Amino acid sequence: MNVAWGANWAWGLSLIALTLGMHAVGLVMTGVLLAGIEKRLGSRHLRHAGELAGGALIIGMAGLMLAVLHGIEAALWGAVYLLLGAVDVFSAAILYSVDSISTRGASGLDLEPHWKMMGALEAVDGMLLFGISTAFLFTVLERVWHRLERVPRSSHR
Repeated sequence: MNVAWGANWAWGLSLIALTLGMHAVGLVMTGVLLAGIEKRLGSRHLRHAGELAGGALIIGMAGLMLAVLHGIEAALWGAVYLLLGAVDVFSAAILYSVDSISTRGASGLDLEPHWKMMGALEAVDGMLLFGISTAFLFTVLERVWHRLERVPRSSHR
């Protein structure tokens, strides 16, 4: 049991470190993409409706990029579960992983008994990743809000 316990922690902490690093890089790349969109929008003389559409585009792109990033991270955990034999079918490994990383925990799937601690560690990782994503998305929303506050609402510019 001690060998399995140590392996759970070794794999779990390694995956947490890897996914946090991936998340940081992904958020920087997303920020650069969003800044480019924001710059292009800023170079145009948009009316309020155009700013609303631009803001929706920025928020939508941020959400999409975050969803893709979280999906890749969950797939990585799922692939490791399959590699370790903690789950024997890839689709089950992905479902278990998405369920764990989102801390939902209602799929009814379970890891092999000696890998259960790793599932708990994935939930810890998910809380960290989703917390970081929430902070990022809040920052994006704040920037969009400040842009909208600066645009005159009248039909004349």
